[in-house]
Amino acid sequence: MKLFSSMLTGLCCFATFVSFGQSIEPLTQKANCGFRGLDTFGERVIWVSGTNGTVGRSLDKGKSWEWIGPKGYEETDFRDIAVFSNYEAVIVSAGAPAVILRTMDGGTSWTEVYYNDDPEIFLNGMDFYGDRGFAIGDPIDGFFQLLQTTDRGETWEDVSGSLLLFAEPGEVGFAASGTGLQLQGDNLWIGSGGSFAALYRRNEKKMLMHKMLTPIISGASSQGIFSLSFWDNKRGVVVGGDYMHDICNEHNVYLTHDGGENWITPAKPVGGFRSAVLHVNKRKLVATGTSGTDISTDGGQHWNTISTDSYNVLGKSRTGKRVYLAGSNGQISVLQWK
Repeated sequence: MKLFSSMLTGLCCFATFVSFGQSIEPLTQKANCGFRGLDTFGERVIWVSGTNGTVGRSLDKGKSWEWIGPKGYEETDFRDIAVFSNYEAVIVSAGAPAVILRTMDGGTSWTEVYYNDDPEIFLNGMDFYGDRGFAIGDPIDGFFQLLQTTDRGETWEDVSGSLLLFAEPGEVGFAASGTGLQLQGDNLWIGSGGSFAALYRRNEKKMLMHKMLTPIISGASSQGIFSLSFWDNKRGVVVGGDYMHDICNEHNVYLTHDGGENWITPAKPVGGFRSAVLHVNKRKLVATGTSGTDISTDGGQHWNTISTDSYNVLGKSRTGKRVYLAGSNGQISVLQWK
């Protein structure tokens, strides 16, 4: 969403915060950069992407970093990144022109694999399941833009017309963390906001699209679903809220046990607006945003705020022992489970 790209938020102190038996510890801070893209590979590898063409890679759990942004894209905001190995990654930009770049050599060189100079194009994020992936963009002429790849992002096909992701007037997506969509097995999940906060479920095997309204706050351009995480085809969580009022914690997290047909209000919600959520395992979840980070150890029923520092995006190591966070002030941190 275009409005979100210019949002300025107050940032809290970047410091270790220990609570509820957990600790968020700083790893590094990159000057003149804000991060919204983060992905991992295995137990040791972390990649991040963000403003001013910044791309970073660590091969040692964040102890040291290489800054490997592509040449010629120094003014590009790379809002999302997908990682396939120590050396292979794909990054996607926000705004027009839209570009997707790919590296096979750890960022030494990058290849532009998608380019679109339509002034209305605005890509919000992408997700992969194996070699298959989708990238989602804000509506143009009433339809969300959707790109598909079957070769780890080497080539992309515009499938917006065939999948017919119809958007209501004022309905948008958000490029807050690249986690407003999830591809899992045969299901593609997409969250929206603005005039409506809806969950789309596309079943690739049955070729069916289903749109379900959610109770997440909506009605304004700053409100809606910003992130989602499904553990399986039935159990999932959506988070978001209103980024203009990021300490408000009403109607900004809901659970489903039936694939989005019905929604459950947690007994204890997250502490405010949240732009990213992920399952560490079936019971353990983490959510983060500009007003803090929360954890749940009971499948999302009760959330405890463990930090009020500002972050945008989350990623976990393969086993989930380490959860990484990155934010608008160039900070990268790690949450380790005790």
